[in-house]
Amino acid sequence: MSTPPSKPRVLVTRAIFPDVIERLTEHFEVESNPGDMQWDSEQFLHRLQDKVGVFTTGVERITAPVLAQCPALKICANMTVGYNNFDLDAMTTAGVLGTNAPDVLTETTADFGFALLMATARRVTESEHFLRAGLWTRWSYDMFSGAEIHGTTLGIIGMGRIGQAIARRGALGFGMKVVYHNRSRLDGATEALSQARYLSKEELLKTADHVVLVVPYSASSHHTIGVQELTWMKPTATLINVARGGIVDDAALAIALREKRIAAAGLDVYEGEPKVHPDLLTVPNVVLTPHIASATAGTRRAMADLAVDNLVGYLVRGKAVTPLNMVANG
Repeated sequence: MSTPPSKPRVLVTRAIFPDVIERLTEHFEVESNPGDMQWDSEQFLHRLQDKVGVFTTGVERITAPVLAQCPALKICANMTVGYNNFDLDAMTTAGVLGTNAPDVLTETTADFGFALLMATARRVTESEHFLRAGLWTRWSYDMFSGAEIHGTTLGIIGMGRIGQAIARRGALGFGMKVVYHNRSRLDGATEALSQARYLSKEELLKTADHVVLVVPYSASSHHTIGVQELTWMKPTATLINVARGGIVDDAALAIALREKRIAAAGLDVYEGEPKVHPDLLTVPNVVLTPHIASATAGTRRAMADLAVDNLVGYLVRGKAVTPLNMVANG
């Protein structure tokens, strides 16, 4: 009797919804990580070497040296919208497809971006620490006076899907004047729908009361906000980063916050995360969250499902749902 052919092997790098693993096992031999161990680069490479596909979470680096040791690999499916963990040029050369999870987290991330903006402008974290420490003994007229949100100017750097969703919340929900800067200017219809006006980065930073960063990370966007950009901002302005770590020079930001050169910042992402620059932990006028902008049960499930759809679509049916590069599926 002949032995039935074995299923293709795929790797799931972190703990994920059990039914997601069940979906994958219908088509593949799956090596998963139910204990959610944090593998180092050598452990990751050892597990990846005999796999045709990998389900990644946006932090696992897929580079030319990794690809050179994984000749069977055909697809890397991120469950995140960001993909700066992928060297797409090297992947294309090696014939390895990359996919991500756009669209499914747009509205949830925009919600959180606005939540972080409001918490930062209204000094929510700072005032809660004050209350929990038992320091609230009486009311005073200027206690934790924050910044207005309604009717102010919202500046958005990075006007993709999430940026446009944040713009709509600001313009329609809070009557804000919206200005934006993007690598390329939007068409007139999209600008009108977002009620947004294009400015140069310098003009935006000098104009906006609240600046929200939603730009993808790349070498060209590294330190989009650095020492110079912080000097352009109003001393009453707030800065919100729900994009990627490295978009902001965290060390320079900590100094600007300590010296009150800007009013406050709200950060969901950091350079070198999960490590956070120690100076950011010692300034009171910053709201810090652990990369949770997409963290609702429904959205995280949709992200995971799309990564599975990409793996199954490409390896079983020959076509991924959201490809990032063009490779021959042979």
